[in-house]
Amino acid sequence: MRPAQSRQRDALDALYRDHHRWLHNLLRSRSGCSETAADLAQDTFLRLLSRDQDPLGLTHPRAYLRRIARGLLANHWRRRDIEQAYLEALRQRPEALAPSPEEHHLVMETLYEVDAFLATLPDKARRVFLMSRLDRLRYAEIGERLGISERMVKKYMARATLQYLRLDNRGDGR
Repeated sequence: MRPAQSRQRDALDALYRDHHRWLHNLLRSRSGCSETAADLAQDTFLRLLSRDQDPLGLTHPRAYLRRIARGLLANHWRRRDIEQAYLEALRQRPEALAPSPEEHHLVMETLYEVDAFLATLPDKARRVFLMSRLDRLRYAEIGERLGISERMVKKYMARATLQYLRLDNRGDGR
């Protein structure tokens, strides 16, 4: 191992030792669950590693770790809300139509991907897209409801479609 890599590894070890307990306590107080906090604290340090961030260059390590952890916690809550909504929808169906564990997993992964896609869209584009796809409204109707021209509705739909294609291509490794 080169000296620079050794220094980085030592700095990361020190960062983990010095701040892991604090981060875990912070996440536990915000999540209300020690196990969730442990997972998110670990994920925070993994995210730090994946970014190739030099721990030696962090002037405010707790602020940096808090920002990463806040995003991970928000994703955790959003995923939990999605799963709860899906489980509630399943409760409305007859038990004979309940999905298998494999189907459940695939549906949840798809819902997480849709949520991530929608989160990339600006508010108006997201609203236009959802009104078009979920409510099955025509562009003129969407424009009326949102107080925008049909031409703007088309632009927002084009933007949403382009964003979807970008995300889809990225997922294919292209």
